[in-house]
Amino acid sequence: MGRTFFLRGTRVSETSDVAVLTEDQARAELARLADAIARANTAYHTEDAPEISDAEYDALKRRNAEIEAAFPHLKRRDSPSDRVGAPVGETFAKVTHAVRMLSLANAFEDADVRDFDETVRRYLGLRDGDPVLKYTAEPKIDGLSLSLRYEGGRLIQAATRGDGETGENVTANALTIGDIPRDLDRAPDVLEVRGEVYMSHADFELLNTRQTEAGGKSFANPRNAAAGSLRQLDPGITRARPLRFFAYAWGEVSAPLGETQSGAIGRLKELGFQVNDLTETCAGPEEMLAHYARIEVQRATLGYDIDGVVYKVNDLDLQRRLGVRSTTPRWAIAHKFPAELAWTRLEKIEIQVGRTGALSPVARLAPVTVGGVVVSNATLHNEDYIAGRDANGDPIRGGKDIREGDWVQVYRAGDVIPKVADVDLSQRPDCATPYQFPQLCPECGSEAVREEGDAVRRCTGGIICPAQTVEKLKHFVGRAAFDIDGLGAKQVEMLYADETLPVREPADIFTLADRDRRNVSKLENRLGWGEKSANNLFEAIEEKRKIPLNRVIFALGIRHVGESAAALLAAHYTTWDAFEGAIAAAEVGAGPEWDDLIAIDGVGAVMAASLVTAFHQEAERASIDRLVAQLDVQDVAPRGNVDSPVAGKTVVFTGTLEKMTRAEAKARAEALGAKVSGSVSARTDLVVAGPGAGSKAKKAADLGVETIDEDTWLDLIGEA
Repeated sequence: MGRTFFLRGTRVSETSDVAVLTEDQARAELARLADAIARANTAYHTEDAPEISDAEYDALKRRNAEIEAAFPHLKRRDSPSDRVGAPVGETFAKVTHAVRMLSLANAFEDADVRDFDETVRRYLGLRDGDPVLKYTAEPKIDGLSLSLRYEGGRLIQAATRGDGETGENVTANALTIGDIPRDLDRAPDVLEVRGEVYMSHADFELLNTRQTEAGGKSFANPRNAAAGSLRQLDPGITRARPLRFFAYAWGEVSAPLGETQSGAIGRLKELGFQVNDLTETCAGPEEMLAHYARIEVQRATLGYDIDGVVYKVNDLDLQRRLGVRSTTPRWAIAHKFPAELAWTRLEKIEIQVGRTGALSPVARLAPVTVGGVVVSNATLHNEDYIAGRDANGDPIRGGKDIREGDWVQVYRAGDVIPKVADVDLSQRPDCATPYQFPQLCPECGSEAVREEGDAVRRCTGGIICPAQTVEKLKHFVGRAAFDIDGLGAKQVEMLYADETLPVREPADIFTLADRDRRNVSKLENRLGWGEKSANNLFEAIEEKRKIPLNRVIFALGIRHVGESAAALLAAHYTTWDAFEGAIAAAEVGAGPEWDDLIAIDGVGAVMAASLVTAFHQEAERASIDRLVAQLDVQDVAPRGNVDSPVAGKTVVFTGTLEKMTRAEAKARAEALGAKVSGSVSARTDLVVAGPGAGSKAKKAADLGVETIDEDTWLDLIGEA
């Protein structure tokens, strides 16, 4: 049987065999997977409301990789990737990391680790007879990431990870942590040390005891305690908290720390940093898995929290060659420990309506502790999941449905939102009846319909549905969109309901200050507001009139257009005028603008149709126009080296490349400022064709597009 996952009610199925897929089916499934993964990233990192487990997320990525391997010419630019962290708040000064702090891809099964090794070897062009690769394997500390910058051997700055590019300046607090040296002897002139701030179990218990005795707040777990302690405005409070630090990586360095990962970690230890003694060098996946098993056995006795084991390619030259995806390194992966389970009573099923009209069921639970966290809500995915069937109508959980009053098993993995995994029928109350999923929107009363191929039921009310409008406004001001300080979910709800200063669409946000000045009923007179807070909000809104194109596209909240897709679109069109003109002129399924849109590597027909349809709807288009009239939308600079001979050109690779893998060729082309497309069109500038090139080479010839071989390509980019 295949497996089925649900992202905000959208069904994402896995068939059992990629070999049975037609090219159209593969393209469509890649589009669904890309959309599902992008939305999972947004739910997890932007909305703090993860909807699927790490295991399910990893399975989606693996399925994507399998299809790409079978259909390499369909590979999308937004193939599986994680978003790093989340944007920083306003409490601390912001710090731009000289070298991005990345996230890690996850593995949950032994097979995933072997797949990781095979993927690395394949990327490097290694064959079965070549020597096994060596990796380091180290415990994955469950703490808070921190980057320490030393110049001339002196600690000058400490910053949290933030969104990977920008973090919070917590230097004063970091200086209070005993494991962090203030000065280094014989260190490189510039050295950024990355690691994890954590709290031991014993120290955590003592801290909570002191907090309780003093009438203060107790912490749920050591990680929360460590994060809260490091982000105190008063360094004196941080000093009183028992924080520790493990070093495991580095950012910018003026001189290499070593030739291998293990050697560089050894150098950090010599410089005075605490490194994890359980780190070992392993030859190949079997030794990696054996060390994982040893660490898992010791997990309960370590005295600090870990949630898995991290594997990294040991050779630093190979790490550099492997490079990174958009947010994760190709040379590392986190092998996570199994999820936590608990049983409790499902007291009620409630329906929430999202910004796309999706009716999402939520389980309200009798509070229960799962993996150290008190859980009172869990996702139920959609009506099929509640009824005990999958996307194909086949039974799940043995066909057991879920009812109010049931005794249910709750599943939680890491920070993912819990889900109801099973039901104990022996404890089902006699009065429990099958749950009837609503056919009408509970917010506006409009019909809720379920389209063919979709697992979700959606409200048809559109702009008349207050829940959809409010959720779209919340999305608009979210951290990955406009991120307006002082305008969060509660403020959006209040302003939406306000009769004299209403905010009913995004453009209303940017006219709020002017309307307030002309209105007798001032914002400052509302409950929870004052003159200072109102003026601060107006200033924060004014600051966001100037905003990058990719954030605007994402903020529009168009279905299937997630954060990664918005970045792809912005990089392709570079200006609002070019983007707006192309999408407005495009017709679904036909025409040069449509062909250009779906030729963007990472943009499929489903996403493109949703985007074009949105711009062709009169009411939505008018709302977009009113918004943009209030903004100064900033152009997005072309990616990579703008002075290279291929900068700005659209390149298609086809056939077999013999001197580098296709992934390496794509990464190198993008680094030089080229746009890599998955299909040939009249807008293609160059086709690089290796042995076995077929339909793409023929289409290029028919269109008169220049076609070169791999050697000519390498000569062109100066790597012959």
